[in-house]
Amino acid sequence: MKDISPEPASVLPEFRPLFMPQTVAVIGASASGVTHGNRFIRLLKEAGFAGRIFPIHPGAGQIEGLPAYPSLAQAPEAVDYAYLMVPASRVVQALSGTAGRLRFAQVMASAEPGAQHSWENELQALARREGFRLIGPNCMGTHSPRGRYTFMEKAEMAPGAVGIACQSGGLGMDILRRGQNLGLRFSGLVTIGNAIDVDAADLLEYYLADPETAVAGLYIEDVKDGARFQSLLRRNMGRKPVVLLVGGLTGPGRAAAASHTGAMGGSAEAWRALSRQTGAILTESLDEFLDMLQMCLWLVPRPGAVASGVTLFGNGGGTSVLATDALDRSGFALARPDPAARQELDAITLPPGASLENPIDLPASVLKEEDGRVTARILGVNARRIRPYATIVHFNLPVIMAYRHIPDFLPNLLDAVFGDPGGDGDGGHKLLVLRSDRSEEADAWRRNFRAEAVRRGVPSFDEVLQAVQALAAYRDYEGFLERRRGGPETEARGNRR
Repeated sequence: MKDISPEPASVLPEFRPLFMPQTVAVIGASASGVTHGNRFIRLLKEAGFAGRIFPIHPGAGQIEGLPAYPSLAQAPEAVDYAYLMVPASRVVQALSGTAGRLRFAQVMASAEPGAQHSWENELQALARREGFRLIGPNCMGTHSPRGRYTFMEKAEMAPGAVGIACQSGGLGMDILRRGQNLGLRFSGLVTIGNAIDVDAADLLEYYLADPETAVAGLYIEDVKDGARFQSLLRRNMGRKPVVLLVGGLTGPGRAAAASHTGAMGGSAEAWRALSRQTGAILTESLDEFLDMLQMCLWLVPRPGAVASGVTLFGNGGGTSVLATDALDRSGFALARPDPAARQELDAITLPPGASLENPIDLPASVLKEEDGRVTARILGVNARRIRPYATIVHFNLPVIMAYRHIPDFLPNLLDAVFGDPGGDGDGGHKLLVLRSDRSEEADAWRRNFRAEAVRRGVPSFDEVLQAVQALAAYRDYEGFLERRRGGPETEARGNRR
């Protein structure tokens, strides 16, 4: 089949100084106090940045125990990445005179509304004249585990496979914090703010070409070069999953985006059409965005699979009823066992109160049978005999916790859910729902289950409705891949961490 990968020849080396800098300059740190610039230097050290750090200050000889230099032009080496935490009035002067000795500059400041346009034009002209790429202004920073640096305290620095471009600094921090709590790890996250130079299309092109990135996610309020952005998505055609969260699709939303970054985006229908034509996955909320990053990272597409039969397994009759309604609204049916599967299920003797019909509903008092191993037997039949398109396992954790005193209950339950109970079976896509009352103990159990889900490459959710909606969106992505068969080739992707 035809290879439609984006051309990687120039974009990978072009962005290497951003994602793997050898020299970092910090403009805005103080010798006498603790500013955002000082905190960034400390974060560099804490993250294990192995390159050289150059504090830039017009009068200080030393900052944070490092020699300081009066200007970027007087730094002892060319600077791969400069982090600027100074007011807008000082930015142009700080970036002037670099004459090819600066590769990327990220500007956090923003000008007063009346002066913003002229100031940004001046910055653009300066970047072109001096030969550096400019990120921002009006952003928060870059997170690059492979480069061992970040802008956020307590950020997880283990390298991952999710690449993010985010036009909002605050939302970028939310993606990092909430994403890492879900087990997502990042190949990079760049907040691009007003995106007057480096924009969403630049980073999309990079992530599509980057072998370290398995899934690209973009929060966008506008696209400067719409034709180029569309061309990249059309060239990719679902080969590498692209998840989009677009702000400003309504009239009030466009007004809010214009006041936030000066952005003017397209209509909702235009974005939906682009999604249908290119396989990009369009989401409407941060929760949906993070859910689809999970799905695309850990599930392997099954184009051509009959995406209807779903097995529901869990404790909580009302939850199962609501889940059944949600599945039906999303176009799914409950998977039905054939006579051979029915016979095997009937051979599993259970106490009263359990139902092995689909939805399979087992009270916690039944889940504990055989120290939790009964779950493995039931899911084994599901995998070997029923072979659904997907299996959604949902647990009401506070109820299950009543049996915490059984020594092997929790590990056996974990093995049953995440193992391969059938040995040679196929339970289809596996999704885990962990319902909690938000108590400290229940949330600790949820973290325990979620950590194991991450290790096994299983997407996890807080509520069943989230899981059903994510499964429906992923089914649509698989449907696009199926329709594109005979054109772009879907890369085989195993579980990624």
